[in-house]
Amino acid sequence: MTDELDQYDYALPRELIAQQPARQRTDARLMVVDRKQSTMRHGHVRDLADHLDRGDCLVLNDTRVIPARLVGFRTQTRGRWQGLFLADNGRACWQILAKTRGRMHVGESVTLVDRAAREDSQLRLMARQEGGVWIATPEPPEDALSLLERVGRVPLPHYIRDGEMVEADRRDYQTVFARRPGSIAAPTAGLHFTEVLFRDLQRRGVRHEWVTLHVGRGTFQPISTARIEDHVMHDEWCQVTAETAAQLRATRREGRRIVAVGSTTLRTLESAVRDGLIEAFEGSSSLFIRPPYAFQAVDGLLTNFHLPRTTLLVLIYAFGGRDLMRRAYAEAIRERYRFFSYGDAMLIL
Repeated sequence: MTDELDQYDYALPRELIAQQPARQRTDARLMVVDRKQSTMRHGHVRDLADHLDRGDCLVLNDTRVIPARLVGFRTQTRGRWQGLFLADNGRACWQILAKTRGRMHVGESVTLVDRAAREDSQLRLMARQEGGVWIATPEPPEDALSLLERVGRVPLPHYIRDGEMVEADRRDYQTVFARRPGSIAAPTAGLHFTEVLFRDLQRRGVRHEWVTLHVGRGTFQPISTARIEDHVMHDEWCQVTAETAAQLRATRREGRRIVAVGSTTLRTLESAVRDGLIEAFEGSSSLFIRPPYAFQAVDGLLTNFHLPRTTLLVLIYAFGGRDLMRRAYAEAIRERYRFFSYGDAMLIL
């Protein structure tokens, strides 16, 4: 059956798009959706343990956002230039997206500017690939992460201050448990967690495990095809270790729930299922979860409120049920929840 994109649209008042996080991360509001009862309750993330049972296991994505947004100018013309670091192949060749006036040419140089507006190193454009991606080489050669830490900006989505970071974003747009650099966008459901919340969950007998998915540019892009099934997902690297897989299988054997924190975690776990069981997995995943989808790895999902006409919203509809999720989003708008990356959260059980 054809699934039309128009079914994943909704009208959102602009003032409900969060421009900064809650002052305290756990003060974000939490809508708790019960799929069996088709009910919704309102609370706060700080009370998350109240909605989970002893022995349940939260699974979180430990990826770390890198300062991937680049600012500079075309060395020869001094025309303004912006870029986004996508990947490094380990041989001093970067994949980047670039934006400037006029047409750029192979062999052209870009001068990068640091966060204090000082000229730094250069990028030499070596080749152009499909989708507007360029292959570039830093001059002089330097490790990508060290160079990005010096000159890169937080890669905020466009709906937060038109993508322009302030100093607080260096802390706010990163989970407190981030440890494996590689994402160009935050796993936003994880932004609500603090060490205090982890201690409360542990005291109440709620366990947690880690997976990794490095969020790429395709995760938040709007779907451009009229039919959902025609959309092509970008690959993203993810990993479930053997130890984590074993712990999650044990959770299931004990009759407890696995709750994914964020859509990236959910996609990682579902990518790791083999013959109905979560197994160790490492590699690229282009899994596109859309209705109807038979979930095998997770029993609950903690997630933010997502943009219309995106694969993220399609995933939420698949997990929570189309009619119930439409009601939940309408309820969130009526109750003035804050939406998107810095916004409030929903727990679907």
